[in-house]
Amino acid sequence: QVQLVESGGGLVQAGGSLRLSCAASGRTVSNFAVGWFRQAPGKEREFVAAISRSGGSTYYVDSVKGRFTVSRDNAKNTVYLKVNSLKPEDTAVYYCAASRNRLYEIPTMDPTHAYNYWGQGTQVTVSS
Repeated sequence: QVQLVESGGGLVQAGGSLRLSCAASGRTVSNFAVGWFRQAPGKEREFVAAISRSGGSTYYVDSVKGRFTVSRDNAKNTVYLKVNSLKPEDTAVYYCAASRNRLYEIPTMDPTHAYNYWGQGTQVTVSS
């Protein structure tokens, strides 16, 4: 079992930056690949980025490549999502999720089962 708590969201002007944090407890986060997702009002949850257990591999949805960076500090049991050059369309609740699977295995799985633990989310609001 692992508990995840996101923080770092807030209100920012377009072009601004935030660093979102996903703090884990109950297990060492190094045992889990971690993904970031977001959900805007009235829209489906979408994948944003993911990082492997060691941090050696990362993946990003095309819309955030070059702007967002996922990283992890396993010694602190924390995964980060640095969000730069924010756009109003980035406005959403951002969730982190931990997977017992290795990152390369996740694309072979049903997305509803790929991630085992979810945080409560942190709101990112980007004004024009």
